[in-house]
Amino acid sequence: MTEKSAAKILSKPRWTKITLSVIAVSSVEISTFSIYWSRTPDVFWVSRSVEGDRVVVGYATTDTLIRVADTLLEKQGGYLSNDRMPPSVFLDNIPNWEFGVLQQVRDLARVIRNDYSRSQSQSKEDPDVSSAEPLFFFDNNSWLLPRTESEYRDAIKGFERYRNRLIGKKQPEAQFYARADNLREWLSQVEKRLGSITRRLGDSVATTRINEGLAGDASAEAAATQPDTIDVQTSWFEVDDVFFEARGAAWALVHFFRAVELDFDKVLADKNANASVRQIIRELEASLQPLHSPIILNGSGYGFFANHSLVMANYLARANAAVINLRELLDQG
Repeated sequence: MTEKSAAKILSKPRWTKITLSVIAVSSVEISTFSIYWSRTPDVFWVSRSVEGDRVVVGYATTDTLIRVADTLLEKQGGYLSNDRMPPSVFLDNIPNWEFGVLQQVRDLARVIRNDYSRSQSQSKEDPDVSSAEPLFFFDNNSWLLPRTESEYRDAIKGFERYRNRLIGKKQPEAQFYARADNLREWLSQVEKRLGSITRRLGDSVATTRINEGLAGDASAEAAATQPDTIDVQTSWFEVDDVFFEARGAAWALVHFFRAVELDFDKVLADKNANASVRQIIRELEASLQPLHSPIILNGSGYGFFANHSLVMANYLARANAAVINLRELLDQG
């Protein structure tokens, strides 16, 4: 730097220096918050006991649903999917993680409403669950009148009332039916979700796939003409979105399957299916190993660089295979 240029810098108005300093400090603060808010929550332990050693069937599942949903809203940075201000407006990994969690929360909430809390198809719905469950299906991006968080908090309160009635703190009494057929209903939802996520993760390297929409039924028809192949490759800009959505789904499912181990222990023991649940949990936990790369790499299948999507797809595909095996075991008499 010459003496002339240095003199020009020193002669700049004071407000210019202040502005540059504010921008520099703000940039550092935004970067710090972005890094901190982009950390996903740790897995927590699922609780089965109520007031010491007292065990209530259904408590683990309901309490875990509440705690997972609460973590979604109260983690560091709060709920980011509907934020419109920096730095969260620039973040996309955590909002996709949140959506993966939310999908699993919605599926379990619906099964609790339609199956777990009812003895048969003609029985009456639980009032707290039936009013709370639809609130989880509110727009996950609404930031004003009403805000997404307020709707989800109302849903949590509804399930808290159901949980309190389940353990006898409130009246009238609530019910939770831990039966094999009820568990199968939830597993069917999990199977479809994991199947879809695994396919989307695999599409990070695939370009096309054979159309299987009408396979297996010679008389099957579709509303529109079916092509022989379908373009499926995930855009490079969306690879990290799918990856973090899958991480969110796996994070929620780890907790929900741990609750299944507790609430459905007799059903699983009767079908000799405990090992299947343990295998599902192991695969899901493996998919949540710490990520040691600042970006999601998308190398080719046998390329020089890693493909994080394919690694995640491997764990979730194995978990899904165990879910299918578990459903088959529960189908047996």
